[in-house]
Amino acid sequence: MNARKIFDLHAVPLPDLTGKSVLITGAGRGIGLMLAGLLAESGAQVFAGIKDGSPEEISRQMPAVTVLDLDVTEPSSIAAAVQTVKDKAGKLDALVNNAGSISPIGHVDKIDSDAFGRVFDVNVVGMHRMILACLPMLEASQGVIVNAGTGAATTPMEGWTAYCSSKAAARMLTQMCQMELGARGVQSFFIGIPPTDTAMQGEIREAGLNDISKIPQEQLVDPAIPASVMAWLCGPDARKLDECLLDTRDDFFQDMARAAMN
Repeated sequence: MNARKIFDLHAVPLPDLTGKSVLITGAGRGIGLMLAGLLAESGAQVFAGIKDGSPEEISRQMPAVTVLDLDVTEPSSIAAAVQTVKDKAGKLDALVNNAGSISPIGHVDKIDSDAFGRVFDVNVVGMHRMILACLPMLEASQGVIVNAGTGAATTPMEGWTAYCSSKAAARMLTQMCQMELGARGVQSFFIGIPPTDTAMQGEIREAGLNDISKIPQEQLVDPAIPASVMAWLCGPDARKLDECLLDTRDDFFQDMARAAMN
């Protein structure tokens, strides 16, 4: 059995993002790296913030993408990255908060509280830092915030106390952004991502603490699928959506994907 039979998921059509500027966090590998390429293919001016990964290799593969050194836990790093966007693009139409951490993986009584807090610093506080830093430009462009989500935000998973708890907080942060920033023209989305073939999934597989860890690598979702959905959410048609809590597996996206294949 392959991933397509388990999940039956397909990539959605890419939007036309000509003239748009997009900043992605966690773009050094996996879904974030794939998303940078798709956004560039869609015509966007892309700023790929990376903490892990090779900036030289990314620049070689995607010369149209501006690679930024970006650590969402460091305010000075965020300020420098946002200033580069201002200097090079003069505006920002979409912020994609893709940076995330799942470690420490372990039972609630076995994980260190300081390590627990560090996951929140990336998955929640880092997201908030990015939103605040980018908000003036996003307001000016009537832009969009796309936050990488997961079903673990609403479903407890053995060994994922830090991840589930922090992603639940990120989910609520997205809802608060939509409530309080939506009236100012900034739209927010939290997009659920299924088990995907990334380095994070490798950590999950190695820990072996729940059913997700038992999924063979060849049965995982291709990163291009959630990346395509995130790219679509940066486009103009997404502005017609009222709901901010979405999932790659939603019929809305998969019907769109299948229609494009016919």
